[in-house]
Amino acid sequence: MPKANKSNSAGKQAAISKFFKPVNNNKVPSSAVSSTGNGMNSEPTSLLLSQSGDKKPGSGRKKKHSSENEPSKKRTKLSQAQDDEDCISVQNKEVKDEPMEFSRARISSSTLGRLKGFSSSSSSSSSSSSVKESLSGRERGSVSQSDCSLSESLNSSITAEGSFEEMGTESKTKKQRGPSIDLNQFAAGKGRVSRESGADSSTPNRRTKSIYTPLELQFLEIKEKHKDVLLCVECGYKYRFFGEDAEVASRELNIYCYLDHNFMTASIPTHRLFVHVRRLVSKGHKVGVVKQTETTALKAVGGNKSSLFTRELTALYTKSTLVGEDVNPLLKLGDLEEAEDVVVEDAPNNYLLCICETWGSSKDRKRQELTIGMVAVQPSTGDVVFDCFQDSSSRSELEGRVLRVQPVELLLPSELSEETERLVRSIVSMSMQGDEQIRVERMESSHFGYSNAFKIVSDFYTFTAPEDAGSQRLSSIIGLERPVVCCLAGVITYLTGFNLEKVLLSTSAFRQLSNEAECMVLSATTMKNLEILQNQTDCREKGSLLWVLDHTQTPFGRRLMRKWVTQPLISAREIQTRQDAVAEILSSESSVLAPSRSLLSKLPDLERGICSIYHKKCSTQEFLLIASVLSRLEVELRSLVPAAQSQVQSALLRNLLLETPQLLAPVHRYLRVLNEKAAKTGDKTELFADLTDFPVIRERKEEIQDVLSQIQEHRREIRLILKNPSLDYVTVSGQQFLIEVKNTMMSKVPPDWVKISSTKAVGRFHTPFIAEKSRRLGQLREQLTLDCCSEWISFLHQFGEHYHTIRKAVCHLATVDCIFSLAEVAKQSNYCRPVVLEDERQIIIKNGRHPAIDVLMGEQDQYVPNSTELLGDGKRVMIITGPNMGGKSSYIRQVAVITMMAQIGSFVPADEAVVGIVDGIFTRMGASDNIYKGRSTFMEELTEASEIIQKATSRSLVILDELGRGTSTHDGIAIAYATLEYFIRDVKSLTLFVTHYPLLCELERRCPEHVGNYHMAFLLNQHESDHHKGPGSELQPEFITFLYQLTQGAAGRSYGLNVAKLAEIPEEILRKAARKSKELEGLVNAKRRYKKSFCEAWHICDSNALKDWVHFNT
Repeated sequence: MPKANKSNSAGKQAAISKFFKPVNNNKVPSSAVSSTGNGMNSEPTSLLLSQSGDKKPGSGRKKKHSSENEPSKKRTKLSQAQDDEDCISVQNKEVKDEPMEFSRARISSSTLGRLKGFSSSSSSSSSSSSVKESLSGRERGSVSQSDCSLSESLNSSITAEGSFEEMGTESKTKKQRGPSIDLNQFAAGKGRVSRESGADSSTPNRRTKSIYTPLELQFLEIKEKHKDVLLCVECGYKYRFFGEDAEVASRELNIYCYLDHNFMTASIPTHRLFVHVRRLVSKGHKVGVVKQTETTALKAVGGNKSSLFTRELTALYTKSTLVGEDVNPLLKLGDLEEAEDVVVEDAPNNYLLCICETWGSSKDRKRQELTIGMVAVQPSTGDVVFDCFQDSSSRSELEGRVLRVQPVELLLPSELSEETERLVRSIVSMSMQGDEQIRVERMESSHFGYSNAFKIVSDFYTFTAPEDAGSQRLSSIIGLERPVVCCLAGVITYLTGFNLEKVLLSTSAFRQLSNEAECMVLSATTMKNLEILQNQTDCREKGSLLWVLDHTQTPFGRRLMRKWVTQPLISAREIQTRQDAVAEILSSESSVLAPSRSLLSKLPDLERGICSIYHKKCSTQEFLLIASVLSRLEVELRSLVPAAQSQVQSALLRNLLLETPQLLAPVHRYLRVLNEKAAKTGDKTELFADLTDFPVIRERKEEIQDVLSQIQEHRREIRLILKNPSLDYVTVSGQQFLIEVKNTMMSKVPPDWVKISSTKAVGRFHTPFIAEKSRRLGQLREQLTLDCCSEWISFLHQFGEHYHTIRKAVCHLATVDCIFSLAEVAKQSNYCRPVVLEDERQIIIKNGRHPAIDVLMGEQDQYVPNSTELLGDGKRVMIITGPNMGGKSSYIRQVAVITMMAQIGSFVPADEAVVGIVDGIFTRMGASDNIYKGRSTFMEELTEASEIIQKATSRSLVILDELGRGTSTHDGIAIAYATLEYFIRDVKSLTLFVTHYPLLCELERRCPEHVGNYHMAFLLNQHESDHHKGPGSELQPEFITFLYQLTQGAAGRSYGLNVAKLAEIPEEILRKAARKSKELEGLVNAKRRYKKSFCEAWHICDSNALKDWVHFNT
């Protein structure tokens, strides 16, 4: 087969020549790659394979053998990091006494041996069909595309990651990796190579498949286990994305994406990881960080020194699980050098909310009672809330709780009812209009079955927690409702993948969200209508009640204030306790309060910091920052204890200030162990100043010191050999213990010394002893790093034992911050301390103002105050009429918000205020449809009204704004009349009813002791030309001036044309509308007169009196 041999030799020559291209375009002599024999045994080739023991002609010294663990001067550390090269670099030999350098001189003998076996396999009987195909095509005279393809495949496989060895071990690698993976499903850009040749296309060709590099195979293996995760893979000094992940990262991060071998790829620098991970997470992605878990020196002493670095998925991040060193580099304000818009800030709360449904036993789904369970956990702070409740088809209860929690991530079963799915879509859609889009994660519904859930929960609290504490915690969990247990199991399963499940161990921190025995009931509709957390204009905080009350200085104080605003108290004693603390801050001249306030300024987020420590996911810098701040707070607060005991009168403030230093006492002991300088730089090898409690680190450092002593002792021998008593080691480019010898003294250098580098004047060497000890020193140092990391985790675990104590202290500081915030609100002008009554049903406000509008208008545009008087046993219903835009809606919101502020414990914007405890505020305001829930405007009105009818009590405040306007006039009046009468006679709640239906004002006549008519005052301005026009003249629309003052009595008209004029409706339309309004008003008045006359005539029984009545009226 001479043609086959010739083809085989040419193919091998083409393959090898691609890797031995000389630098500076020097051509390799033809003798460098011989085609005799098997093509790999010629002398020049053997020169390439010469080992470090071979001597160069004219030299009696050995050159250093460069390997993966000892890079040559031509292979920089950066290139190793970028390509993850694991090949062995061999020093090139001279050919014909002329030095020749090759650009790819990184071939070991074992690699070329495998390459040789691969190339020569084509002549064996077991050769691949692709090679046979190329040979047969060559014999038929066709172009030798097979040989070119073979060479290209070799080049692709070897240059990818620079590793020849994986070609010969490809089948072996696949066997070791276990089950086969559909690799092409992840590849982007390069799939199967289609090759046209003269051979039969039906013949299988193994070389048509893409050859994956070891790094790509490693990525695919991890990706197969985490298909929904966007992976960042550590490769030296940068993190790389592959395939679709790279395209997503390129789009979201605005970075360059390009094709590399079989995948699209993109990369980011290591030091910018936290920035880009947070950006990707903020876009709703689940991001995984894959890190190298092997070091170079320790890998060299192992049995797989030439294989790829081991990598593992070390961290997962989503919106609710941003806890870890990768995403929290420092918590100190102003420490980051990047601009403010680079790092995505955390949301005030980052709750993960899990929801599940349980239906009753009825076979008819429509008649079944729906019970919903929910568990919300904030892994970054340790907050856990739960609830279990029955809900209607509108899912109003669920919506209210979701709005109160404001989660950033929802954990849902794969199957939910259609009504709940519609609500979820609506909530997610609304979140897209704001700053944060809610991320939705689905789990199989089987995870939420009670039997499976109970097993997960019991195993978690039995085996994870200590025996005594575990049984106690399990008993408290078993007492929860079944839907809550099912949700808790789902949360445990989900957080276990992030290694954050420990936050659920402390069941004492669990709190029920809707505890009606402690907090006021606020529905989702009420929170929206009253703009409690965000305004309705652009869904931002400005203009909301939270915006008015939040003057906190700390992040954890801000989160607590949010809870206070959404959960007003219903205990008069607790409300008065807060009011006493606020009042003392306003009036006291104590030397304690001002220093306490100043301590809170510019504090980092201690709550999230200690939780990060508890999860063992913090850096040394973060720990030092948190521990230092806590220690400083403990010292300074302890110095205020004597003064606080004697000067502070408020029981709440005094207890908080006295107890906090005691809770922070354990921190100082852990801070004393650390080396502050090492902690700031992140050097864990020097982190612990006192090694008494760290024997492993002490022993490892002693071994390192012993090796260093041996190297220093060896210096004496070197001085004797070189006859230089002042010789010392030098360090160049990170290479330690170099012996620098002038070129004039080269004759004294022993032949077994290894030359590391040289200049025109000197040469630098390592003795065999130093080379061996340097390797040993590197191994010990890397082992020390691992030991220090292990001890660091143990250290964090010990600190975490005090987590609940320290967290309680941080909660005390948050409470103090909130009290100071309410005091800042009370300092504003015309604020008063409201009187809160436990058993009285009344709201009396003198000259009250809406707090948000009052602040927004400022001093230039004075807000018009209004008074309110609602008495449970007296006039408890106010029917409010008046012109459009007259201030009716602002007034009723003002009453509700002032009531909430009083029960939060704040001072209120009024001259005087007396508020009886209200158990809930229910509102029906505005008019809009709900597409996601499939409701029209009128259906939305009646649904909200129905929920209020079902939930309101005699101690509730009910606000109904223009009920019935979404349908015809007659139907609207009928519904509004019947509803209002029901609240007057049956519910007996304190009610504010805004309407434009004059007929409803008649209820005052029917129930004068409980109902009062009011209207917003105005001035009617007649058009000047109206006084000079005759009866047939064109009518002009009336113009009114709003006074925004609540006045007793009903308004005769709504003056809608005035609003039309303000909206700049064309004059012609306004004139026609005014004429038509006059006609309709005349007809209505005529009908009323006829009705009144008929009623009067009907009651006249005497014929003479009837004649007189007819004569008088005609």
